[in-house]
Parts: sequence; C-alpha cells; structure tokens
Amino acid sequence: MNMNRRRLCALAGLAWSAAALILPAFAADPPAADPEVTLELIMSDPDWIGRAPTRVYWADDSQSFYYSQKREGEQTSDLHHADLTGAFDVLVEDKDRGAVDSASGQYNADRTKKIFSRNDDLFLKDISTGKLHQLTRTAASERRPLFLVDDANIAYQRGGAIIVRNLTTGLEYQPADLRLEQDPAKAKEKKQKKDDKNYLVKQQYRLFDVIREQEERRDAAQDRARARRAADPTRAPTPFYLGSKDRITTSSLSPSGDWMLVALSRSKPDRGKADSVPHWVTQSGYIEPQRARSKVGTGSDDPVRLLLLDLTNHKQHKLDLSILPGIADDPLADLKAAKDKANKNNTDDDSTSADQDDTTNPDASADTDSDEIDADAKNDTQNKADTKKKKKAKPRPISLVNYEWSNDGKRLALMLRSADNKDRWVATVNVVENAAAADDAHAADDDAPALRTIEHLHDDAWINWRFNNFGWLHHRAAPHDVPHDVLWFLSERDGYSHLYTADDDTEPTQLTTGAYEVSNVVPSPDGQYLYFTANKPHPGQHELYRVPTVGGDLQQLTIITGDNSFTLSPDQTKVLIRHSETTIPPDIYIQPLAPNTDPPAPRQLTHTVSDKFKSIHWTKPDIVAIPSTHTNQPIYSRLYTPAENSDSTGDPRPAILFVHGAGYLQNSHKGWSGYFHEFMFHTLLTRLGYVVLDMDYRASAGYGRDWRTAIYRNMGTPELQDLEDGINYIVANQNVDPNRVGIYGGSYGGFMTLMGLFQRPDLFACGAALRPVTDWAHYNHGYTSNILNIPKIDPDAYANSSPIEFAAGLEDPLLICHGMVDDNVFFEDTVRLAQRLIELEKQNWEIALFPVERHGFTRPSSWLNEYRRILKLFETNLK
Repeated sequence: MNMNRRRLCALAGLAWSAAALILPAFAADPPAADPEVTLELIMSDPDWIGRAPTRVYWADDSQSFYYSQKREGEQTSDLHHADLTGAFDVLVEDKDRGAVDSASGQYNADRTKKIFSRNDDLFLKDISTGKLHQLTRTAASERRPLFLVDDANIAYQRGGAIIVRNLTTGLEYQPADLRLEQDPAKAKEKKQKKDDKNYLVKQQYRLFDVIREQEERRDAAQDRARARRAADPTRAPTPFYLGSKDRITTSSLSPSGDWMLVALSRSKPDRGKADSVPHWVTQSGYIEPQRARSKVGTGSDDPVRLLLLDLTNHKQHKLDLSILPGIADDPLADLKAAKDKANKNNTDDDSTSADQDDTTNPDASADTDSDEIDADAKNDTQNKADTKKKKKAKPRPISLVNYEWSNDGKRLALMLRSADNKDRWVATVNVVENAAAADDAHAADDDAPALRTIEHLHDDAWINWRFNNFGWLHHRAAPHDVPHDVLWFLSERDGYSHLYTADDDTEPTQLTTGAYEVSNVVPSPDGQYLYFTANKPHPGQHELYRVPTVGGDLQQLTIITGDNSFTLSPDQTKVLIRHSETTIPPDIYIQPLAPNTDPPAPRQLTHTVSDKFKSIHWTKPDIVAIPSTHTNQPIYSRLYTPAENSDSTGDPRPAILFVHGAGYLQNSHKGWSGYFHEFMFHTLLTRLGYVVLDMDYRASAGYGRDWRTAIYRNMGTPELQDLEDGINYIVANQNVDPNRVGIYGGSYGGFMTLMGLFQRPDLFACGAALRPVTDWAHYNHGYTSNILNIPKIDPDAYANSSPIEFAAGLEDPLLICHGMVDDNVFFEDTVRLAQRLIELEKQNWEIALFPVERHGFTRPSSWLNEYRRILKLFETNLK
C-alpha cells in the first residue's frame, strides 16, 4: 500500500478513536435526518419488512389462486386462497388443506381430469364438476402419478415399485416385477459350467440315478410354475432380474403401459471420504460431530446403466451408450499428458546426478548408432501401443439428467451428461420400431432399441447446470393434420440458452436467437405455442414471451420493469406475476394475456410490504453498464451513491465494493435482491458518504455461456479484472478516492475479497471476507470439478485459484467472519488460512467466530454482530 494511503488509514484510525471517546458506544446510525435506519433495525428479524408471498399457483378453474406466506415470528408458512377481484383472501385452515387444488399434477388428454399426489397420497379431480376423489390413504409414499393413454388407467410409484390402477374396477397391479438379484437361469448355467469342471460332481451324476432324477424333477417343477404364471392373467408378471451389484435410481412406465425405462448405478457408489463438522454449543455439553460432504476429486464416477424393458414380450434391452458422438473422447487428455510430462521431467531431473555417475561404466560408451536404432524401435513400438490404446478407448461414464416419454408412449427422450460435465446429449428411442424388429422372425438376435442423437453439446469448460429443460409437444402442423409428438429443448449451443424443436431425424430448428437467455418453458396444451421467460429487453429484466412451435416471430406478453416470475393460468388467458423492484420486495400481480395487442398494465393483488419499510427512503441503485477492458461485453452493476454531493464535486469519497456469492448468480437485476440485508446496509453506507458498487463480474448468471465460463481453470483472476474496471469507473465518474476503497462479500464474495487483498493490495485499503472459500481443493465435487477439473489431474488450476496460495500478499486490514458449523464452506477453510497467516507473520487481520451459525446466518444477533464489525472496519480504514 502506498504511503499516502497508509497515512489516511492512520488518520482515520485516530479520528475513530477520538469519536469512540465521545460517543457512549459504537453505533452505526446514519445522520439524524433519518434516525430509524440503524444496524439494529436492518439486521433484526426480517418479518418487519413484510412477509412476501411464495409458491404462487392457480386454482384449476383459473378464477382464483393460492400462495404461501411465512407466519409472523415463526418458521412455518400458511396457505392463502384469494380471488382475482380482491373480494377474498382467506387463510386455508389445516382441516381444509386436503381439499384445495394442487400446484402440481397431470391432466388427461382432453384435460377433463387431473391426477396428483399430496402428502404422499393420490387424488383425482374431475375438472368439469370440481369433484375431488381421494384414491389412497396409506403410510406408503405414493407419488408421480400419470394417466396412461387409454385414459382408464393411471400409473404411479409406491415406494420403489410402479403400480397401475384401473379407475373403473379399482384393480391395482405391477406391470413389472424388478428384482436386484441374479437371474436363476443364468445362475444355473454358471453353476453347470462350474460343475462340468468338478470331478466329484461329474462322478455323482455318472454313478447315481437318484441325483439325476432329483434334478430333473426340480427342473420340471420350475418349468410348470413358470408356465402357470405366464398363462394365468391374474398372476403377477414374470420377474425381470437386473443383477445383484446395482441399485435402481430411476424407473418410469411409458404412457402406453408396455415399456419401462430403468436406470441402474452401483449399489455402493464411491462418494469419497466424508468430512466432519463439529458442533460446539450443544444440549449435551459435549462436542458433537456432524457427518458432512467429501472434498472435490476424492470419490469416483458412478456411471449409469440404462435398460428398456419390453413388457409385452418380456425382454430387457441395454441401451448402447457407446454410440453417443464424442463419448470415448477425453477432453482432459492434453492436461493429463502435460502433467505426465512434467512428472517425467521432474523424475529425470532427480536422476541427473546418477546418470552422470554412470559415465564411468564401460557400457556407457556403447556405439551411438546402436542407441539411435534402439530409440527408433522403442518409438515405433510406443506409437503402435498408442494407436491400439485409442482404438480401445472406453466410453466415459455418463449420468441421466432427465427423461420424457412422448404423449403416445412411442418414443422416449433422454438427456445425458458426461461425468466430467463437458458433454451433454439429447437422444431419443423409438420403441415402436424396436417392437416391430422384435416381432420380425428374420430380425437379428440383437434387437436392442437404438439411440438417435438429436443434439450433442460440448463445452471445453463445462455444461451449464441450468437450461437443461426439455419435453414433448402434442403438435399439429396444420389444423386438419394428425397430431404427432415433437421434441423441444433448451441449449446453449450458440452461446445463449435458446429454444429448439426436433422432429424425427431432422436437424433441430432454432426458435429463438439473440444475446439473451430463455428459461421456464411451458408448452400450450394444443402444442401450438411455447411460452417462456427471457431477459431480452435488458439482462436484468425478465418478461414473458411466446413463440409458435412451427417457428415465427416472438410475441412479448408482458412489460413490467423489475424482476418477474410468471405463472400461467390453466386456461392460458392470464398470468400471475410475482413482481419486485430494486427497493420494493415481491408481491403478486395479475395481467390478462393479449398476444396481438400491447400488453395491458398489470394489477396488484397482494400488499405484503410493511408500512414501516415503505416509509423509509431507501437508496435506489442505478443499474449501470461499466465498460470492460477485457471483453466486448459491459459489466452490469448496481451503483449506490450518496444523496448529497451527487454531482461528483467536492472532496473525494470513499467506496465499497460488494461482491455477491455463489459465483454463478445474477445480482445486478432490476428487482428485489436476495441480499436484502446488504441492500439495506448499502443505504446506511451511502448516508455515511460511501459510494457502493455491486458488480455482476464474469462467471455471473444472465449473460451467456462465455461470461459464465471465463473463469475456467482460473477462478479469481477475470473477476478481479472486472472489479478493477469497476473501481476505475467510480473513480472517474463518482469522485471516488482510489486510495479509500474497501471490499466485502460472503462465500464466493469472501473468496474474492481474499483474492483482492492478497493479489491486488494496491486496489483495496481493507476488506471483510465472510464464510470464504480459502482453498478450492477443500470444496465440494459437484461445483468445483466443473470449473477447475480435479486436483489430481489439474493441480495448477487449484494453485492459481486458491487464496491460501497468495496469502503472502496481505498488506491491509482483513476481517474474516465464519460460522463454526458451516457445512457448505467448512470453518476448516478459515482455520487453515489463519495458520498460514500466522506462519507468514502477518498483522492487521482478525477472525470473528459464530459458534451456532451455518453458511447462511439465521439469528439476528449474529447478523448484527457481524455487520457492526464490518462497518467498524470501513469507518476505521476508509474515512
């Protein structure tokens, strides 16, 4: 840190000490003009703000709606039922909850009936009469009901079994009996082969008639039992034997009722060694350990095995996943080769002196030409071995992301992902074609269903864990055409999440395009339109659109500036909008859908924000597009500025950079932030004269694939470059003193605070790292391996991205706050960093411990204590 800034910090510390002598206690109150904005208020139980509606859904008749609301002072929520005119908004009593409409469920083909599961029991509703029938009331878990195509039967899952129920007779049966054991016929065949090699067994059969007769009687009895089972329609079906080494992770019956998808994986998957989180303040008075997640790269992949069961012909077919394009490629081959080469060079360096000593050996003076010939032969042998190895490359392990049967049950769509998350496939299986082949007497013995790849999506970094929705449309190309099923899916293949459809073997058709993201897709019942949410007007503003499934122009259905989530009515004539703005928490609005006219203004239905909150003049952030010096996209950011001195004149001002967590999260949108404590804290900071900047740095959500993957193998560097651009922007435009900039954030924001202080002490005068990741090798596998691969393969990525590796760069005051029972970012992260800082003999750092808090604090006293420390840090070092 330069000398001028050190003097400023020292003077600020003296000024704070003098103020502390005058004030009776430290208080973070803003100027007297608005005395109610205090840390005590901001960090108190958030019920005082209002209890925003959640889990909004329509009644089945599209004339009223339901929503949940947190009960004041408690953690439970109540269910409300309200109409569209404001005539009633009533609390649903506990005794009546079993009779209300369900947010989920499935309609039959003509949408006259709806089947759903509630509290693990089944209900059937007649839409025309509104009559509700409870079908089950058991202690078992009965879930995922669906109508079969005949409309007379439903299927559902009870425990691990699929059950079919006839709605007229009430008969229930299992369409398939799945057993995780070895097929007895194969077991017998295996035993026979073993016996054929056993002299004593062969001798017994040769010498004694009774042995042969006993076995023949057993075989005959088993054959009779199988024949009787097959002939008797009242009996359960013949079992499918799936092997004893796997477990069933997914089973799904086709709507036609004659095929079943079964996904299997290892019965004992290797998740890696579990860590432990000790609880310190316990009822017992003893430290109580909590079993927690494992660390990245410590387990092994758990590949899926997919079976299609032909229930009519009682055949099971293994889907051949090796035909997926690119499945046998190794995207990390170059990294592995470079690592092996580096290891070899290190080994060669270690043995240099030994090689030099060998020159005294007479054999060392062997003929040079002979050495070259031997080397050529060795290289030729190695090249042949490499070629052979490539030919025998094994398919990478994959997982099943999702699956969807077509409405008629004739086709199955699968979304599959490689275990390294660099490839995703959308594929289909036509079971009707397979059935025809199975019935053909001249068909090949191997009549297994064939996968057809609809789309292969590859990313050198990683495939997005969002935007993986897909499904089938029951579609007519023209009014009088016979309806058929068309697949729709989301893909980032052009850099942004967009909508595609695919019909049979044709190339997918792109329905949307542009520098925006499509999500939350809902097909219309008639298959003519796809409704969706997109941030087309602005990256931080989501509106509702629809597009014809045959392609055509987008129709914007809403215009409501802010952050919005949409719930279409069952009749798709209107929409409920959970709408918020940057200074206004969410409430529910309604708007009719008028696709061919300008969208009408929405009308507010709920009013849950408290009068006390609305009476405060909160600092409204501007959403600014900060130019980037490293990309051709701007860095969208929330900018909070003090009301006074807004023309950027007068004395230079201090500034704070808030860094949002999660990495892949969007916070510079036009709605209410999940960081509501921080939003209110930023109002307090602006009233104390600070400029506050909250940036959607690279890796943030909402800005496309390239923005997301910019941090691949290099976490902390692109983001820090963006923060520097932000500082330069506020210095140039907001009269900010570059020597008085602080930084704070939690989780990923805590990680970035450490990277900023350790790697760029010239940018920041102090920082507060809350629940920070200090070493990515200690974080979880699912998140970290996507971005940094795994330590065994890519140690450089971890070394370049972990703050603990750069702790020697700390110069300025650092506050670390961490919950000691954090089971997301373990408190161990902070402990290890503390030891590193101690050994480096660093000063001006401190740790605040919160013994009963997890990753997200819940107790107001903890929030208050934490933010008192943060504010004191800033006031001491930046004023």
